[in-house]
Amino acid sequence: MRILIIEDDKFFQNFYALKLTEQGFVIDVASDGEEGLQKLHTTKPDLILLDLIMPKKDGFQILEAMSKDPTLKKIPVLVFSTLGQEQDIEKAKKLGAVDYINKSFFDFTNLIAKINGILQKGQVRNTQ
Repeated sequence: MRILIIEDDKFFQNFYALKLTEQGFVIDVASDGEEGLQKLHTTKPDLILLDLIMPKKDGFQILEAMSKDPTLKKIPVLVFSTLGQEQDIEKAKKLGAVDYINKSFFDFTNLIAKINGILQKGQVRNTQ
């Protein structure tokens, strides 16, 4: 399964990319919203881990752009952010995110559980 991490913080990029690679996932990384939108088209991920606060385009703008594209809106998005306000989580879900996880807690077991839950629900389209 291919996961695109759209995250501007290098520490989080590296930590989660390494950990997910160790679990057998193919990982692509984008450092800002614009690069993330470009990589969505070129890498065709099965799942996106999306930060909300980023330069150039934030996570909400990416979710909005994805919702307007018939191909991109099929890709499940797991919001992966330090923003934990209920209104931010609800806004992301209204824009199409399937779930939310607070990246600051470094709860890798919970992240894997959420990814596997999305897989088991069949929310990930098969691109292989």
